[in-house]
Amino acid sequence: MSLRLATFNIENLLSRFDFSGFRNQLKQDRVLRLFDVRSEAEYQRLEEARTIAHTDDTRQMSALAIADCDADILCLQEADNMAALQAFEYGYLFRMVGNGYRQKYLIEGNDSRGIDVAVLMREETRDGQRIECLEVKSHATLTYEDLDLFNEELALTNRPRDRIFKRDCLEVDLRIGGRPLTLYVVHFKSMGPARDGLDGRRATMALRAAEAKAVRHVIESRFGRGHTADKMFAICGDMNDYQEKVVILGDRRNGYEFVPHEEEVSALDILSHDGFVENPMSRRPVLDRWTLFHSRGPEERHLCQLDYIWLSPALARRNSSRVPEIVRAGQPYRTIFPAGQEVERYPRTGWDRPKASDHCPLVMTLDI
Repeated sequence: MSLRLATFNIENLLSRFDFSGFRNQLKQDRVLRLFDVRSEAEYQRLEEARTIAHTDDTRQMSALAIADCDADILCLQEADNMAALQAFEYGYLFRMVGNGYRQKYLIEGNDSRGIDVAVLMREETRDGQRIECLEVKSHATLTYEDLDLFNEELALTNRPRDRIFKRDCLEVDLRIGGRPLTLYVVHFKSMGPARDGLDGRRATMALRAAEAKAVRHVIESRFGRGHTADKMFAICGDMNDYQEKVVILGDRRNGYEFVPHEEEVSALDILSHDGFVENPMSRRPVLDRWTLFHSRGPEERHLCQLDYIWLSPALARRNSSRVPEIVRAGQPYRTIFPAGQEVERYPRTGWDRPKASDHCPLVMTLDI
């Protein structure tokens, strides 16, 4: 019995407008900077028009990427609320590509922007096995103090009673054709701006490390410390960190060179340490594990994996010959692909936008 499981940071699936760019240029779209906007009312009118015109192409591509996953269960990051999720599922996934999901679960989490994690599920797998959702539980209220995780690094930006998860850890108990499976859906703290001589990744790593420790705590509390290896569970989502990357050298005129680089430290080491979970993407070639292209100009470009389906040891053993798939057709043309990995993009894809997302959906067929 098999299950198609996917995760995708759909990016800003919002049901509202953001007008904060009128007073904060850091939040202002680059298009509006080209125009002389004289009043806040004019800015709001233009921002509404820009957002609506841009969103339809974006969501068509997001829907195509999800359809290409053909997943029985889809874990999403950056969904605004249930209303936005339902509107997207009905108007795009179901009406546009005939690939809808009747079961939808979203609990409002901690993100200050209001973006949440969500789970969409079919009623049956592709081979006709019933998908039952037994319980959905949020862990958004856990604090550093609750788990005794507070330390000097966290004290630079946080207090002991602050919540650990910057969005949530959504625990979803399932029964697939009568067999148990538990999903933990997360979206870890993003990499912020450089601070105190550290780049954005290092400056925010303590926050993600605490989130990773909290996920382990939640799972070990559920199944028992030292008794998780034979349980059937997966951790899905955008971890906003990586253990390796592919550095991109060169330029368009003279060609590119792709250089693998292993990180000395990562917040994700907490999950992979002692074989607690396995990253099946390591079964792919080293240049072909990326789900995101990062660029801050020609001096800082790399490909990396931010999106994960971590498997419990038991689930990994049962699927030892299976390899995750990555859907990259929604990537903008500015993404630099290693030779042999090029794909045919979706219609109307732009140099930077429109696009399905900066993230690539990750999907895996699993024997349960």
